[in-house]
Amino acid sequence: MSDKPFHFKEFSILQDRCAMKVGTDGVLLGAWVRISPDTESILDIGTGTGLIALQMAQRSNAETIDAIEIENRAFEQAVENFENSSWADRLYCYHASLLEFKEEMEDQYDLIISNPPYFNDTFKELNKERALARHTHQLSYKELLEATDKLLSPSGSCAFIIPYREESDFLSLAALHKLYPILITRVRGTEQSDIKRSLLQFSRHSAKVVPHELIIEKSRHVYTDAYSSLVKDFYLHM
Repeated sequence: MSDKPFHFKEFSILQDRCAMKVGTDGVLLGAWVRISPDTESILDIGTGTGLIALQMAQRSNAETIDAIEIENRAFEQAVENFENSSWADRLYCYHASLLEFKEEMEDQYDLIISNPPYFNDTFKELNKERALARHTHQLSYKELLEATDKLLSPSGSCAFIIPYREESDFLSLAALHKLYPILITRVRGTEQSDIKRSLLQFSRHSAKVVPHELIIEKSRHVYTDAYSSLVKDFYLHM
């Protein structure tokens, strides 16, 4: 993956010090999540480069957009990306683990969002920082949802992108914390490919949900109208 800056329409991401570079998952989640007009505070868990927090700043009028990042170099880079943006006064990054943050933070958030680490078949081939960013040994779904439950306001919502194969288990874990799905979108690379990702948004109020599918490409670098419409406010060439 490239260390070069990644330029979006309204902000740029420096990523030379981050193990996890700008990728489709983060952009998708930040573009897809439903943001209530009265959202005043947002938390991005495991911000990495700060991408999703910056998307939240572009898409919302939330006065407070906080982010958490445990890895040293990624934290420094996220801070730099925040400071270089037009929304520096609304963005703040905490250098802490989620456990530390959960124990110390008394405030609650209207929206919590995370592109969490997940198991990867190539884990042993990854460098230390990239492995930390990708692997659920450092942040289990159980810990993620426990913290989300504590930090989420009564009327708030939370959103995640996870591997599709883990959707059922994640929904069951969320239900233990009385977090109920309000949006489910399953993502395929092409119409012929298997479902790879699940985009999930939850609230504290149970509702009937009909899952939808999103297909990214018709063919190589030829994007579907649905995907283009979703990310057009971010990518330069959409």
